[in-house]
Amino acid sequence: MRIRLFLSLLVTVASLLCCAHPAAAQQPTKRQPRVTVPKSSQELPADIGQRFHTHILILGSGAARPAGQASPQTGGPPFPGYFYETPASLACIYNLVRAQDFACNPNIVTSNPYGGGKSIAIVDAYDDPNAVSDLANFNAQFGVAPANFHVVYAYGTAPPLDPTGGWELEESLDIEYAHAMAPNAKLFLVEAASNSYNDLLNAELVAAGLVAEAGGGEVSNSWGGSEFSQETTLDFVFVQKGVVFFASTGDSPGTEWPSTSPNVVAAGGTSTNRDPNSGRFLYEGSWTDGGGGPSEFEPRPSYQNSIAYLAGPARVVPDIASDANPITGVWILDTNLYEGQPGGWFIVGGTSVASPTTAGIVNAAGRFHKSSAEELFTIYSNSFAGFSPGFNDIRADNCGPYGGYLAVNGYDFCTGVGSPQGYSDK
Repeated sequence: MRIRLFLSLLVTVASLLCCAHPAAAQQPTKRQPRVTVPKSSQELPADIGQRFHTHILILGSGAARPAGQASPQTGGPPFPGYFYETPASLACIYNLVRAQDFACNPNIVTSNPYGGGKSIAIVDAYDDPNAVSDLANFNAQFGVAPANFHVVYAYGTAPPLDPTGGWELEESLDIEYAHAMAPNAKLFLVEAASNSYNDLLNAELVAAGLVAEAGGGEVSNSWGGSEFSQETTLDFVFVQKGVVFFASTGDSPGTEWPSTSPNVVAAGGTSTNRDPNSGRFLYEGSWTDGGGGPSEFEPRPSYQNSIAYLAGPARVVPDIASDANPITGVWILDTNLYEGQPGGWFIVGGTSVASPTTAGIVNAAGRFHKSSAEELFTIYSNSFAGFSPGFNDIRADNCGPYGGYLAVNGYDFCTGVGSPQGYSDK
């Protein structure tokens, strides 16, 4: 049956840190390196409607700490001094653990998220040969519980490597933060043969089937592409009983599919702003480059009727948001080659962070809705006018074309209904 669905889909589709010296990294610096857009995150005109791209950005041009260099500490960042996010600091900011009186400083807080159940599947392109070992070492570094982790090849045989290393970097981010937010969930990494629409959407079907067979859960997708007129004919891919689908909204103003599909929870981006001297968490604001706005082709779903005054006739995104700004990015471990250079510990951002993070938090909330639409009805019905106890209504900063969208009271195109606050209303 699954093979027939693969063939049917094939027919349908066919019509940021520079390499810092460890000694220099012991103290925070007020001068940050530039953000690098990996080749896997760049979309060419010929890619639209044909090939997806990742939504990951790097602070710097490669690994902050190359593979093979021992970390001077465990239970926190791989080396101290900087204030980039960790599983424990995100858990602190999003009230997933008991409050700690350390202003959510990543170098001090150590209480990681807990819980999770059933399953989460990550869908990505190409093969990450170091996925198992990198996830295990990431867990050891941050004190996250070991994972019940399975790599699945969508077509039954291992895909090739991405020669740029960008998709492997994406896979490391996705599995590490989905697992960190819901450590007790069974975790699948489903690898597509390439980043073509044929291959990734078929991998989506495989992932949805695995999650459904495991009793339900979430599928996270940290990739997308510019909207195209035929996208509505493919929205059926993101419908499976017992499965809630997540998709990142992209790392530039405007909208991308599949995040605009009415059948996914669209995860946008925020910035977790900190005092550069103390690391104290100050506030969470919108991220200028997070994708959002009205879809060009998707009509407004009924769960967004409460925001029809803003949405008009269109599906609007994001639905929810979490940290995505690479300047306030997260630590990940990827020991594969990146652009021909050794991998290691990276600081990354992009809405690629938001999708697995929010999928993991929803999983750990434990309600396991029967569909994305049911999940979204819950989110929107409990988030009227920005007063949901389950979400932090972001009301600072801006986003969108020309910086013209503002984060305001209630729903907005920058952060949707807001970022997670605890496990209620999800």
